[in-house]
Amino acid sequence: MSAIKEFLASLPPEVAVMVAGAMPVLELRGAIPFGVFYFDMPAWKALIFALIGNILPVPFLLYILKPLNALSRRVDVIRRFMDWLERRAREKGTTVEKWELLGLYLFVAVPFPGTGAWMGSVVAEVFGIPYHRALITIVFGVLTAGFIVAFASHIGWWAVLILFAGLFLVGYFLSRR
Repeated sequence: MSAIKEFLASLPPEVAVMVAGAMPVLELRGAIPFGVFYFDMPAWKALIFALIGNILPVPFLLYILKPLNALSRRVDVIRRFMDWLERRAREKGTTVEKWELLGLYLFVAVPFPGTGAWMGSVVAEVFGIPYHRALITIVFGVLTAGFIVAFASHIGWWAVLILFAGLFLVGYFLSRR
């Protein structure tokens, strides 16, 4: 993790937040607080660069996941990874399976750990949501999640901590049902 932090710290702040927003695990949920608390950016500025970084990979992900999934069936190592990813998407995507586009929007919009644009793209592929509908829905979900995290970041680090702790607990109790 420190290598990633060192790499990001070596970049201009705006680029670092954009790159962090594009990363699968951090996404904008990590990029906005990173910009606000590490680089002392205003929350609105961190939001803009994190949104750009988080939305940028989505059209490519949605475009490449179907052929990658088909190709993966021929290569054992990739097939096992794609099978794991699909199982994880099916586990996490129960709201998408039930409510389709609204479920996909909520999946991406509520900044639970393990949800976001990357996993939302995988979930959209797994449940067969058409490209343009998935793209628009994921973008709106990313915008919503971005505003939630930026608002908490604007209030202070303690608000971000409360937001993520609360979401973690809600996710934990929902997964036990």
